[in-house]
Amino acid sequence: MNFRLTTALAALLCVSLAACYPYDESRDRRRVQKKPENASVTSVEQQKLQAQRDELKKKEEAAKKEELKETTVAPDTSVPPTEAPKPPVEEKKPDIPVANKVPGKDGYVFSPFNNKLIDVRGYAPGTLVADPTYPESAKKHFRVP
Repeated sequence: MNFRLTTALAALLCVSLAACYPYDESRDRRRVQKKPENASVTSVEQQKLQAQRDELKKKEEAAKKEELKETTVAPDTSVPPTEAPKPPVEEKKPDIPVANKVPGKDGYVFSPFNNKLIDVRGYAPGTLVADPTYPESAKKHFRVP
C-alpha cells in the first residue's frame, strides 16, 4: 500500500512539474524558405516568358495611364461656368390635420384633436376652422373635409 501511494505521489509530482515547464512552440514550426522577389530563372525559355510578361505588364500600365489622361479633362478657364437656375423655393405649409366626417350626419365632423363632434355646416370643404373646444390661444385648427 505504501508503495502504491509513493508511486502515485511521484507521478503527480512529475505531471505538475511538466505542466509548469514552458513549452517551446517555435521548435514545432516548419521553417519555410521564402523565395526572393528577384530570383533568377534557370532555363532560357522561362527567362523569355518572364521577359514577355514584364513587357505586357508595362504596356498595360502605360495604357491605363494614357486612358486616365484622356478621361481627365482640364477645366476650361476661358469660359466662366454658368450657374444652373435654382428651382423656386416653395414655402412649407404647416401640417394641418383634416377632420373626419360623421357617417350619416352631413355638416358634422369629428375633431382630429380630441375626437369630439363639431358642427361645420356652412363651411366649404378645405376651409381652415378653429376647434371650438380649445381656447383661441391654443391655435388648434383643422380643415373641413
